[in-house]
Amino acid sequence: MKELKKYQEKAIVQLLTLSKMYFDLEGNETIVLQAPTGSGKTFTMARYMLELVQDSDLDLCFLWVSIGRGELHKQSLKSVKREVDDTLSCTLLEQEFFGSRSEINQNEVVFVNWEKIRNKDKDTGEFKNTVMKDKETINFPEVLKNTHALGRKIVLIIDESHAGATTGRAKEIRDEIIIPELTIEMSATPVLDDRNTKVEIRPTEVIEEEMIKKEIIINQDIEKIVDDEMDSERLILESAYQKREELARKYKEQDTNVNPLVLIQIPNSTAGDLKKESTIKFLEEKGITRENGKLAVWLDGDTIDKNSDELLPLDGKIEYLIFKMAIDTGWDCPRAQVLVKFRETNSIVFEIQTVGRILRMPEAHHYEDEELNRAFVYTNIQSIAIKKEVYNPNIIKSLCAKRRSEYTPTPLRSYYRNRVDYGDITRSFFTTYEHIFCEHFGIKQISENELTNYYDNTEALINKGVVTKYGKNDGIMGNVRIESTDVDKDIKFDPIEALVKVNISPVDLEIKYDKLVSDNLSGFAPKRSIPTVKQAILYTFKKYLGLESARGGIMYIQNMVVSNYDIFAGILSEATEKYKPVHEMEVSAKSDEEFNDEWEIEPTKNYNTETNVEIKSKLSLYQPLFIELKAGKVDQLEVDFMNYLDLHEDKIEWFWKNGAEHMKTNFGIQKADKSTFQPDFIIKFKDGSIGIFDTKAGKGFNENDNEVKSNALYKYIYEERNKGHNLFGGLVIKDDEKFKYFESTPYIPFNENPDEWKLFDELLK
Repeated sequence: MKELKKYQEKAIVQLLTLSKMYFDLEGNETIVLQAPTGSGKTFTMARYMLELVQDSDLDLCFLWVSIGRGELHKQSLKSVKREVDDTLSCTLLEQEFFGSRSEINQNEVVFVNWEKIRNKDKDTGEFKNTVMKDKETINFPEVLKNTHALGRKIVLIIDESHAGATTGRAKEIRDEIIIPELTIEMSATPVLDDRNTKVEIRPTEVIEEEMIKKEIIINQDIEKIVDDEMDSERLILESAYQKREELARKYKEQDTNVNPLVLIQIPNSTAGDLKKESTIKFLEEKGITRENGKLAVWLDGDTIDKNSDELLPLDGKIEYLIFKMAIDTGWDCPRAQVLVKFRETNSIVFEIQTVGRILRMPEAHHYEDEELNRAFVYTNIQSIAIKKEVYNPNIIKSLCAKRRSEYTPTPLRSYYRNRVDYGDITRSFFTTYEHIFCEHFGIKQISENELTNYYDNTEALINKGVVTKYGKNDGIMGNVRIESTDVDKDIKFDPIEALVKVNISPVDLEIKYDKLVSDNLSGFAPKRSIPTVKQAILYTFKKYLGLESARGGIMYIQNMVVSNYDIFAGILSEATEKYKPVHEMEVSAKSDEEFNDEWEIEPTKNYNTETNVEIKSKLSLYQPLFIELKAGKVDQLEVDFMNYLDLHEDKIEWFWKNGAEHMKTNFGIQKADKSTFQPDFIIKFKDGSIGIFDTKAGKGFNENDNEVKSNALYKYIYEERNKGHNLFGGLVIKDDEKFKYFESTPYIPFNENPDEWKLFDELLK
C-alpha cells in the first residue's frame, strides 16, 4: 500500500476526528477538504474512507459524486480501488444499480456522475435514474430510501465540487433524496460559508513533499527563436517542440523513463478547426503523427481513450495531445509538463484545472536538474490571468429559478412576434455601413457605377489616423515566472516591457478580426450576422479603396481593421445602431404580431451559465435571481434599481425582471410600427396595483427610441386600465442617486423638462 505524505496523514486525522463528532450530532453536516491541484485528493480520501470503516463500528456506506460531464467517476473508482483492500467494495452506479439492487451494502462506495441522477421526469416531477433499463422498477432514489430504512448511514463525497457551483436542484437532491449523514466536498479553491468546516492542505506542504512542480514559466526564451519569417503561431509551437526535446534528454540523463507530454489546447471558436489542421501540419514536419503513435487528438468526433496505456503511463508513447475543451476536471497524467494554449483574444484566462494538468511531478519527487521541476506554458498572448475558480457550498446545481409561492395569478395582455426575426443582420446593412464609413472619413459617397479616386480616399483614411503599413504587428509575452503556490490565487500579468514582436499568423488575425466584428453588433445575433457584416466591410474597401480580397488582399484588409481597432469598432458600432430601424421595418413587413390575453409569469425559468449571473434579492419573484450579462458585464442601472426596490418591502410584494428576447414567455408591448419591446420590470405593489417600468441608461441618450417606448407603454396602460386593470408605469432614469419616472404623453426628455419626471420615492410613501 502506497505510503502517505505527512500532509495527507494530518488531513486524514482531522477528517476522522470531525466525522466522528458529526456522527454523534446526527445531523447533515458538511466538511470541505481544500487541497491544491496535484496534492492527491483522491488518494487522501480513499485512505480516509478505509480508516473510517476500520476504526468505527457504525453501519456506513459512501456515495462518491463527480460533478460535470465526462467519466471522472470511473477514473476515481480505479484510483480508489488501487488504494483500499477488501474492506471497501467499489462499484459504478451504471453497472450495479439498474433495477437488480435494492440497497447500498455496508462499506460499499458507489461512484456516480452527477448527470446520472439529477434529472427529473417531465410528467411526474420525480427524480429518476437515467441508467435504468426498460421494464425495471427500482430507480436509484428508491435504492437510497431502502438503504436509509436499514439504518445505514450515507457519507456523500463530492469530487471537484467547484465545477458545478451554479443554482437549482442541489439542496433538493442532497436534503430530500440522498439525505447523507455527512457530506465531504473536495476542491482546490473553496469559498466557505459559516455552515462549513474546512480541512486544508497548503500548497507549500505539497511542494515540500515534492508532489508538484516548483514553478510555471511562460514563453521561456522565445526571443531566441523568433525570426523575420516566423509568425506567432509557429513561434510557440517551435518553442514547445524544442522544450519537449530538451526535457526528454534531461530525463534520460536522470536515468528515468519519463516521456514528457505536451498538451496543445486550441480555441473553442470556429477558428479552432483551422488551428487543429495547422498544428497537425507543423507536427507532421517534425515527424510526429497519429500514424506513428506520437500524436493523439482528443476532440468531439475525433477522440482517443484519454486513460489509455499509450497516454497515462510515465513511458507512454504519445508525445503530443491536442484538445479543444478544457481537459476533464481531475484528469491525471503526471508526465504532462508543457502546455500550448492558443489565444481566442489578446487577453486570456487560464483555468486552474488546465494549468494543474502540468503541475504534478511524474515520480512524486523533485530532480537534481531544476528544469525538470518546472512546468512550461507557451501561448501567443500579450497578458495572462490565472483565475481562481469560484466555489459555492451549495453544489450540484443547475441554473434554474423558481417563482415564489406567494405569487397569485396576474394575467396580462402580452404581445409577441412570430419567429421570423432571428436577430440577424441582412444585406440591407451594406447601405447603412457604406454611409457611416464615408461620413466618418469625409469620403464622397458614390453610386455603384461611378468612379472614385482610390489615392485620395486612402489619404482621407490616413488623415483620420488610420495606419496602413504593417511589419511585425503582433506581440506576445515572454519569460514570465509563476510560483506554484500562487496558482490557486487570482493573479494577472501584463508585462508590456516583456513583449516579443512577431508577425501575426493568418488564423490569429482572423480570430481578432471576427472578435472586433462580434463585439460591435449592438445586440444582433453574432453567428448569423458576422458573415454579412464582413461582406459589407470588404464591399466598402473594394468600392472606395480598390482593395480586393484575393491575392493577399483579405489579410491586408483584416490587418488594417484590427490594427486600427478603435476607429473601425466605432464605425461598426454606429452603423449597427443606425441599422436597427431598418431591420425593424424589414421584420414588421414579414411578420404578424400576436397577443396572449392571459399571459402570466412562468413558474420556472432556466438560464445559461455563460450569459447570466446571480444577483441577491429579497423581493425578486424568481429565486434565485439571474440577470443577463451584456458585453460580459451586468447592467449597473438595472442592478441599482433592483437594490432600491429591495429596500421597500413594506410597499412592494415582488418584482419580476423581464427577458429581453422576443419570446412567448417574456412580456411584450406593441409599438406603433407593430413591433414589440420588452419592458424591464413588472412590480406588484402591496395595494394590489401593478407597475410596468423600463429603465433607461442615460439622460438625453437615444431619445427617439425612448419616445417610441414611452408612448407605447402609455398606450398599453391606458387601454388596459379602461378594461379594469390596476396598472401604471413608465420609463425610469437615475438622476443624482434618485430614481425618477415618466408616465405621461407626449414624451418629454428629461433634459428638456426635468420637472415632468416624478420621484419614484413618491410611489413608495
